[in-house]
Amino acid sequence: MMIEKSGSIRLRDIPVAGSLPPEQQALAAGMVRVTHLYRSALKVAVTQMEILDEEFARMYDHSPIHHIEYRIKSLDSIVDKLKRRGYEITIDNIYAHIQDLAGIRVICNYLDDIYYLRSLLTRFDAFKVIREVDYIKNPKPSGYRSLHLVVNVPIVISEGTMVLPVEIQLRTIAMDMWASLEHELRYKSDRQFTDEDATRLRLCSDAISEIDQEMQDIYQDKQPRYQA
Repeated sequence: MMIEKSGSIRLRDIPVAGSLPPEQQALAAGMVRVTHLYRSALKVAVTQMEILDEEFARMYDHSPIHHIEYRIKSLDSIVDKLKRRGYEITIDNIYAHIQDLAGIRVICNYLDDIYYLRSLLTRFDAFKVIREVDYIKNPKPSGYRSLHLVVNVPIVISEGTMVLPVEIQLRTIAMDMWASLEHELRYKSDRQFTDEDATRLRLCSDAISEIDQEMQDIYQDKQPRYQA
């Protein structure tokens, strides 16, 4: 299993407090603490999933997790999201209204691994699921498939225990491939993205879903669902 870090808020992305008006100095100082706290929550959640994966591998000779990626949402992205929702840019509003500031993407080998990991995570009293959306059973119109959880994660700090939300996305290797390329084609490519492109990508998603099911059936030594 691999652990991959993604983009995050860096201290140099936060303006020096002394160069800002007083009302923004508090925001800059607060962002440093926000970054530290959410990074700590990420570490707790990632470590717990590593423990589950290692235990499962020892007991059943199978690792449900192929790799894990995680990130802290960028400062610009946080500000944009608050503005879109009509909130002032304050530390209190970040805590109150941004549930995906800390994000983990768990790439699994098979479909059943996704739901098995979900069941394990939800057994922990400490990890309370506060939101769940299943885009595997109910894909987005674009064809996007993934299981999204927002989980409250407790961390121990000098003042006591604090609980912060962490978004966890669980998907198969094939789903992750589709999502990465769809994002590249739709938002990063210089070419014009057309309705025909969207239709073709949805068909690719449907085909990948069938492949995911067939790969799992092969792994579980089940008979094919089709006539060869």
